[in-house]
Amino acid sequence: MPAGKLLTPTAVRSLLADHGLRPSRALGQHFLADPNTARRIVRLAGIEPGDRVLEIGPGLGSLTLALADAGARVLALELDRHLAPVLEETVAACGAVRVEVGDALEVDFDALLDDGPWHSVSNLPYNVAAPVVARLLEDFPRVEHLMVMVQREVGERLAAGPGDAAYGALSVKVAFHADAQLVGTVPPTVFVPPPKVESVLVRIARRAAPAVDVPSVDRLFALVRAGFAHRRKMLRRALQPVLGDRTTTMLTAAGIDPAARAETLSLTDWAALAHADAA
Repeated sequence: MPAGKLLTPTAVRSLLADHGLRPSRALGQHFLADPNTARRIVRLAGIEPGDRVLEIGPGLGSLTLALADAGARVLALELDRHLAPVLEETVAACGAVRVEVGDALEVDFDALLDDGPWHSVSNLPYNVAAPVVARLLEDFPRVEHLMVMVQREVGERLAAGPGDAAYGALSVKVAFHADAQLVGTVPPTVFVPPPKVESVLVRIARRAAPAVDVPSVDRLFALVRAGFAHRRKMLRRALQPVLGDRTTTMLTAAGIDPAARAETLSLTDWAALAHADAA
């Protein structure tokens, strides 16, 4: 595959046929097969020559080639060991792409990634998108910028704010670590095979420091998870499993209406509750 030649639908289907492969439903494989979309993702990610990029789930290499064309140094992490040789063939003419086989939910990124900063630009499989983003934000600060293509439902959760229909525990976690914005939509027609849902592009920029200061990050998110576990319940009931008889007192001390619901609380509100809980 010559450098600079991105993958079209015909090329994707030929690669699969030549190697006797089929997209795996279990792994949520939908291969990007549109050069314009690949270039658009790289442009929106702000990739410049020399940038170090972690790509998770590169598949056959559509986005990998676009990243390499932009001058990035790419670490392509692929879970499917059957695809890895095909990916290596696709990017063979690109001198700055390294292919590794591993699970983004388990691999030791500290061992894989040298000193930062890193970008992560990925077409994430729908079934693992949320936990992969959460893991990168929580545990690997050298990844400073993310551009992810995900199912619209997941993307809206990543970027939602208080009062939005998609706002939930994942939204609060992302807001704690970073600023997330929906920056584009991607139709099913640019994938092989086409998914049954629309995809979106989410740009995530890590904050220099967490958005709020709390006594315990683990305790903060225990409260958040409990609040959203029964999102239709008032907080004085939803938080009882973690706050017990102190629930109403703690909410009042934090300046939160005990009759409010989790979806109305900002990150600042959750932090105030975490401080009241620790006092």
